[in-house]
Amino acid sequence: MSINRIFRAAPGGRASGAIRVPGDKSVSHRSIMLGAIAEGRTTVEGFLEGEDNLATLKAFRAMGVAISDPVGGRLEIQGVGLHGLKAPAAPLDMGNSGTAMRLITGLLAGQDFDATLIGDESLSKRPMERVAKPLRAMGARIETGEGGRPPVRVFGGQKLVGTRYEIPVASAQIKSALLLAGLYAQGRTTLVEPGVSRDHSERMLQAFGCPVAQDGLTVSLEPVPALKACHVVVPGDISSSAFFLVAASIAPGSELLIQNVGINPTRTGVLDILRLMGADLVLENERVLGAEPVADILVRHAKLKGIDIPEQLVPLAIDEFPVLFVAAACATGVTRLRGAEELRVKETDRIQVMADGLTALGIENRVLPDGIDIIGGPLMGGVVDSKGDHRIAMAFAVAALRASGTITIHDCLNVATSFPTFVRLAQDVGMHLNVEDQAVEDLHE
Repeated sequence: MSINRIFRAAPGGRASGAIRVPGDKSVSHRSIMLGAIAEGRTTVEGFLEGEDNLATLKAFRAMGVAISDPVGGRLEIQGVGLHGLKAPAAPLDMGNSGTAMRLITGLLAGQDFDATLIGDESLSKRPMERVAKPLRAMGARIETGEGGRPPVRVFGGQKLVGTRYEIPVASAQIKSALLLAGLYAQGRTTLVEPGVSRDHSERMLQAFGCPVAQDGLTVSLEPVPALKACHVVVPGDISSSAFFLVAASIAPGSELLIQNVGINPTRTGVLDILRLMGADLVLENERVLGAEPVADILVRHAKLKGIDIPEQLVPLAIDEFPVLFVAAACATGVTRLRGAEELRVKETDRIQVMADGLTALGIENRVLPDGIDIIGGPLMGGVVDSKGDHRIAMAFAVAALRASGTITIHDCLNVATSFPTFVRLAQDVGMHLNVEDQAVEDLHE
């Protein structure tokens, strides 16, 4: 038997008050990885205790790293140094996390032992050759499963050589995997991207004592003898904040303060897109915590309008598009998205799954290979299937704020992977959201 977690989002409500969202998932992943291979004791505050990040924590424990249990987002990592990891006794299970699988593949490429990475049903469908291929060019020996998908087997004892690689798509996961491999390579590793992608790895590598040179869309590093432990402060996740930014924007009477949000400029595309749509967003108390810029964001209800989303903003908001589609559904006019092929290889084909859900709720849309046109209009109640994609489940919960009837969302269990407190926070700010678990027979057993 398995569990079908159902969200029932009743119409109406608002998003008001003051909240803090959990720590940034991307920064949390990297804090474990770099803390593990640094020398000394790294302390982390604000760690996201979601299933994706806990999978990363368990993987490094399995490779011999002592990591304390997180308590209130705080943990300690006793680093083993660049060459101190041990061979795991079993395959490393990355659960639902593509970030963890791709980045750890790069880090494992430089070890002297073999390791296998596996994941859940969703992760097992995601492309891994985009990381494996350039790592092989550096000298790594890596095998992927059928169709270039997991499991990923990394063979140890290979001599890596720094390379210059032009990444075909703007991707922080590919870039970060190659930078981690570059720590173990002879000579300089230089990466060129076609557009901006998030730079958490570069910032954190420098905090741990590895200089990273950046020149426009080119980033490079040379290996250092050791990384040095440090104190990492994880800001609130802007991707998690996005659900509440849209909620307060679309629900009349809303005024919401979201505190301590990371506003790394490689992640703020969601703010730029919402502002272009007419959202009322104000950044307050801007400051720097650790290596990352942070602010409190005040958002009030506003009348949104459809826009042509600038293509240069797409990689800066790639994880936030499910809830931005909901904003588009509530806007006046047509919102057009292009250049977003990457959305088709996330936890689901997010363009198609969101389009199917919007159609079920009465919103006209037209799907294209690299995007979608969404015609704003009245949202009806209805039943949608998130296909196990946490961001799609949360996006349709937000949509109920403007719906005429209850929205029932199936297959929501994976919300725990990235935002375990979403339901509680949604209820706290005034959304009418409830959860129901149904036992279903697993036909695959």
